[in-house]
Amino acid sequence: MVEFAINGKKVTAEKGESVLDVAHREGFDIPTLCYHDTLGSDGRCRLCVVEVRKGNRKRIATSCLYPAESGIEVFTESPDVLLVRKTVLELLLARCPNSETIQYLAKEYGVTQARYRKDNDKGKCILCNLCVKTCELNVGAAALGMSGKGPFKKVTTPYGEPSNDCIGCGACVAICPTGHIYIEEKDGVRTIWNKRFELARCPKCNRYHAPVEQLAFIASRSGTTMEQLLICPDCK
Repeated sequence: MVEFAINGKKVTAEKGESVLDVAHREGFDIPTLCYHDTLGSDGRCRLCVVEVRKGNRKRIATSCLYPAESGIEVFTESPDVLLVRKTVLELLLARCPNSETIQYLAKEYGVTQARYRKDNDKGKCILCNLCVKTCELNVGAAALGMSGKGPFKKVTTPYGEPSNDCIGCGACVAICPTGHIYIEEKDGVRTIWNKRFELARCPKCNRYHAPVEQLAFIASRSGTTMEQLLICPDCK
């Protein structure tokens, strides 16, 4: 166990835990757009910065990547921290000016407009990588990835074509923090990542509830029969 302080409060942590994990557990509010407790940390959005003091030295650190250490002092809302967060939010607001999530966070920190040139081709994607990781690690499909470099980098399926590996589950939509990824459903068909999926209809209530490909994928991994999976959760 290690002991340190967050905003003057003494806290304890398991060795290997991040400062962000401990702060959230102790009830401290640190914003983040790229962190999820089941997927680990990449430190991409940089919103979760904190000030770490160790002896006579202090530094601004990304809390999702900074390991808990005995004797350090962490400050979540020091003037330097707030300045960095405001700058990050200005950059995110310039990248994704139409993201309601970023607009809300920016307003919370007093940022009403960005000093930087706005992008009009990034949609609401901040390259957090959560959709890529959840597709690979949680779903097991690995249908998404990053392509391009620098300002042309984006999340996409291979070559931007409908992916044979995508099962239309929508996990990427659920994990996306800014609402960039979306699903369209109409007349028993779900469309996502330029691919159309036939939706299964529950034999009991006649309601569409999941793509047939998703249910087949689950059946192949779990040993559950398609007959069982075709019944929607409400009717089980």
